[in-house]
Amino acid sequence: MLIPRDRWVPPGVRWPTADQDMAMLRPYDEFATRMLPRFVDVPQAAEPVGDSLPDATGIQPKVTDKAAPSLAKASGRMAIATLTSRITGFAWKVMLGVVATLGVVYDSFTVANTLPLMVNELLLGGVLTSVMIPLLVRSQDDEDGGQRYTQQLVTLAITVLAVGAVLSTIAAPLLTSLLVEEGSEANSDLATAFAYLLLPGLLFYGLFAVLSAILNAKQIFGPAQWAPVVNNLVIFATIGLYALVPGDPTLNPLNMSDPKLLVLGLGVLTAMVVQAAYLLPALRRSGFKFKWRWGIDSRLKEFGGLALWIFAYVAVSQIGVSVTTRVLTLGTQGSVSTYSNAWLLFQLPYGVIGVSLLTAIMPRMSRAAADGDTKKLIGDLSYGSRLSTLTLLPVSAVMVVAGTSIGVALFALRGDDQAVANAERLGQALAVSAFGLLPYALVMLQMRVFYAMKDSRTPTLIMVVMTGVKIPLLLLASGLLSPRDLVLGVMMVNSLSFVVGAVMGQVWLWVKLGNLRSKRVIGVILFTVVASGLGAAAAVLVGMLVPDFLGPSLQAWIELILQGVVGMVVSFGVLIALKIPELDGVTRRFTRLIKRG
Repeated sequence: MLIPRDRWVPPGVRWPTADQDMAMLRPYDEFATRMLPRFVDVPQAAEPVGDSLPDATGIQPKVTDKAAPSLAKASGRMAIATLTSRITGFAWKVMLGVVATLGVVYDSFTVANTLPLMVNELLLGGVLTSVMIPLLVRSQDDEDGGQRYTQQLVTLAITVLAVGAVLSTIAAPLLTSLLVEEGSEANSDLATAFAYLLLPGLLFYGLFAVLSAILNAKQIFGPAQWAPVVNNLVIFATIGLYALVPGDPTLNPLNMSDPKLLVLGLGVLTAMVVQAAYLLPALRRSGFKFKWRWGIDSRLKEFGGLALWIFAYVAVSQIGVSVTTRVLTLGTQGSVSTYSNAWLLFQLPYGVIGVSLLTAIMPRMSRAAADGDTKKLIGDLSYGSRLSTLTLLPVSAVMVVAGTSIGVALFALRGDDQAVANAERLGQALAVSAFGLLPYALVMLQMRVFYAMKDSRTPTLIMVVMTGVKIPLLLLASGLLSPRDLVLGVMMVNSLSFVVGAVMGQVWLWVKLGNLRSKRVIGVILFTVVASGLGAAAAVLVGMLVPDFLGPSLQAWIELILQGVVGMVVSFGVLIALKIPELDGVTRRFTRLIKRG
């Protein structure tokens, strides 16, 4: 029997049978060493990815000769692209922080850079990423492979986004006032000047979402994952030019003629254009040809009905974003940029693991829901939940221990006392919110399940509750905490809202789908909590060995490396020792690599 039955398991948890073990633990590919198991590929005419994921029974479909690309291979390739994107995206923010400092200019730019993202989400961004893919997958059964339907969607999207870009640019002062409190550290006039330059970019943000959805529905994931890397490279060049241009953006710009203001604003706008344009060659190779096609058919009416609930979802979430930003502007100088960078670091593990998995798994879930295959849908949910737990909980534990070291290592490059203090505050914000990483990933996974079932109402209601919990806590934090500590409270409130959302989503899915195989997920969670706790304890102990006389930056880097390596090795070592089924293939792969060496 592949999995020993003599080990302890939590009460009520039942390990798979021997046959199910063999079905689950097929050979793993290169990405297995990064915790994404590969299952045997199975071709399906209507489902190019193949039934490579076990269904609710855990039984693997029959293998045929012509294997389609596996879910794990797609996830693995996307994870590499996403990791590169997140690292370069984070790096340019660090670079801008060094060049412009974490002060008024950085805060004002961050506020303005948030606006096109918010307006894009309110228009079509959220709709496209959550509702469009299931509809596009279904349209592939048309005689023309969904070409006409896709052209109608693209025409509608471009029209709405173009109108929105013009109107939002005109309303830049009003939009800025929603995010900046009077008397706050961010400068309203400077933020508005940046907004005039950046808001036209929401057309290209939205267009990028449209083209990404079309490619993902066709099982083409790579270009959309690498496009943000190209975006980041353009911003790198922009910041380099910004550093070379003499002068500083005036804090009270009466016109948009300041060189640094124009360089930074127009450079970032150019990056948005390049990101969208990068997808065009891949779209042509996929066989799609754009043609203006006007008109509304029955399926577009269905799209509109789903979109109304998504619009409500995004509107509610953006209310939370607006309140968050206004509260942050009441903090000390640099609070907005500190929060922005802490949030970026918080999302990094999920962005590498969760986003890659969800992007690859969304078309599968859409097809399972369209076919009425509830077992397969539940199997995808269970698999995604277990994999998220195994990979993200150990990371969360290390982030709690090494949060301050992460902040100082990455953001105290200038080495002065103020920079070190700001970096420590950023790291502390990351540490106090790390417990929300897994709930955040679970909420995102649960939302995809609802959207796969063409249910956009339930996620909106869950978001209403999350925001209803979040806003009072944010206001309470602004009243109880000092301006310096306000960013810590905001990050913690974010994580608490994700916990609420994850619990609600799980209960709602249980009511809707029935048995979610939750006992198996809970068993993995319990084992992973134990392993992560031991890893965190080991990270604390090794951190105590680093001497204090090395200087803040060098000491932080040594602590970060030691605590990260030791914490993760101990955590995953314990998981492997506990013989968690999902990790058996990883240990076999690692053993083979050692023997070859």
